[in-house]
Order: sequence, then structure tokens, then C-alpha cells
Amino acid sequence: MNYEPRNLLVTGGAGFIGANFVRHWLRKRGDCRVIVFDALTYAGNLDNLSGLERDPRFLFVKGDICDEAAVHGLLEAQRIDTLVHFAAESHVDRSILGPDDFIRTNVVGTHALLKAAKSAWIDRKLVPAHRFHHVSTDEVFGSLRPEDPAFHESTPYAPNSPYSATKAASDHLVRAYRETYGLDTTVTNCSNNYGPYQFPEKLIPLIIINILSGKPLPVYGDGRQVRDWLHVEDHCRGIELALLCGQAGEVYNFGGNSETTNIEIVRTLCTLADERMAERSDLWALYPAAPGAQGKRALDLITHVRDRPGHDRRYAINFAKAQRDLGYSPARNLEQGLRSTLDWYLTQTSWWQSLLGRDYAAWMQKNYSRPG
Repeated sequence: MNYEPRNLLVTGGAGFIGANFVRHWLRKRGDCRVIVFDALTYAGNLDNLSGLERDPRFLFVKGDICDEAAVHGLLEAQRIDTLVHFAAESHVDRSILGPDDFIRTNVVGTHALLKAAKSAWIDRKLVPAHRFHHVSTDEVFGSLRPEDPAFHESTPYAPNSPYSATKAASDHLVRAYRETYGLDTTVTNCSNNYGPYQFPEKLIPLIIINILSGKPLPVYGDGRQVRDWLHVEDHCRGIELALLCGQAGEVYNFGGNSETTNIEIVRTLCTLADERMAERSDLWALYPAAPGAQGKRALDLITHVRDRPGHDRRYAINFAKAQRDLGYSPARNLEQGLRSTLDWYLTQTSWWQSLLGRDYAAWMQKNYSRPG
């Protein structure tokens, strides 16, 4: 029997994947209210939710997931029956430089949410049915060799960075609350997401913005680290399926069926950006520093920098279980997804340029300028 949410709480809903999910859900599920709970830290951005404030089904509440009392009050006041937990510190480089924030948000914060949910839904039984959906990552499984099979739901955990270790810990807490207290939970692990509204510290938006700005394109080491790339809209469809059709206590993997090296991602984006510049001379005035506006090649901006510590060599997702049990499969191939993502950034200049004034710019300059 399918689950039917009525009042949905989305933590981290002003972030990249969370905001895309909120928009997806409101387009697809007209009978459900969505309450976004977000602390608006550096990667949370109200502009990601622009326009939704006019929708009577939407409500934004600023708050910290570590504030258990605030979460519990929200669950009660809004009669929340479903919680989708995106809120997390998620950048590996930041976790290496400052793991404390990752432990606080990803471990302590997730536990605060679980305690509040248990109190409201198990102890007090405020709603007749509930679901706690936890969004995790393939990085909890560690790194694959070229010949290894892709990660599946029962692959042993082997996190290699403070980020992935804290996500693994939060996964275990969710499982424990299911097994110990009977909380209705589902967990999904996904491969590398990309698409609209992604904060520019991540590879694809960083490369796009640097091409348009005529800046070096930093590539870690030899650039042959392999990732399975998943368009964020395909990920959102997967989460929707897990919420509506997933079995309580189950874990589902979502992948994009697009294993590619980082250097190939960068080269492809260079080619696509040069093509767009050649097709549309109107872009030259908007992006005069872009190589394509100057008769040059974006490929010449590629700069190899020293690899980061503990850099996992390969990730790959086996999503056969989600395909069999939920009917999930990615709708976009990688080139389609990269084209549409590039076009989004080309038309959303004010969105990403506003971010460049934050402390992100100085941080990127410091941490992505290491010579190879």
C-alpha cells in the first residue's frame, strides 16, 4: 500500500538538492503542504526557492536541525507526518579542513531530528502514520577499484573522509531508530548530483563559472577519478518514489548510469561552452572573459592541482533494487544533463554572481590554487 504524505517537512530545503526537491514535489503533488526548515548557512540560499512564497502550500521556517525543541514544536504545530532530511555539511574539502561542523550538523543534527520525530510520532502519536526519509550518499561505501562491481545497498561501509564518516554515522542512527523504536524510516544513497542551483564549490558549477569568467579550471591530480553522475531532477524523482512506494526500513540506491572521469567532465563542459559561444554571439557581451568570446579554447584553461588527501578513486551505483521495487531509472543521459545545466547557468547570471561576493570566493582561491 502506497504512503500518502499530507504535511511534509524538508530540512535543508534551501540548499541545492533540497530546493530542487521542493520544486519537484510542489509540481507533482498538489495535495500536500511543504514546510522548509533551513538554517541558511553558506550553502543555503532563499533565492533557490524564489517564487514559491506565493504558493499557499509552501512555508519557510528558518531554524537549526540541532535545535530539538524547535523541530519538535514544528512537527506539532504543522502536524508534520513526513520528514525528508537533506540538511548536511557536504563538501569533502571543507570536512578535511574543519570536521567539527560536519560532526555537529550531520551527526548531532540528525540525532536531534530523530529524537524529535520519535517523541512526536512514536511517544505522543500526533499523526496516524509517519515517515522519516534520510538522504545519504554513495561516499559512505568508500572507494572502488576499476574492476570492482558497483555499490549496492548491502555494500559494507568504508568511509574515507570526515564528511563520509559523518554521513555513515547518521545512516546508522536512522537504522537504529527504526530497529529500536519502530520509527518508519527509509534511506537513499545517491551518486554525484548536478544541475540547477548547485553551490559553486562543486565540480560542475565551478567549471562552468570559471569558463565563463576566463579563470583556470582546477582538476585534482590526473583527473581520472571516476564518478557516477546523477541529474538532480532524476534524484528528486527517486526520492518521491521512495516516499510513496518504499517499504519501511529499506535502503535504496539511486544512480545516473553515467560513470565518467572528472577530466572528461571538464573537457565536455569546455566543448559545450565553446559551442554555445560559437552559436550565440549575444553571449560575448555577457561573458567577455570566456575563451569562446575571444576566439580561444576553454580547454586551454585546464590546470592540474595537487590532489586532496583521501581522495576516493571511483564511485559507482547499482540501482537495480530501486528499479525493481520502485520503478526508478534515470531519465537523462550525461550529455543531455550537462547541456541543460550549462544553459541554466548561462541564463541565471545574477544567481551565481551574487554568491561570488560571499566568503566562498576567498576560500576557493585559497584551496583550489595548489600547484600540481
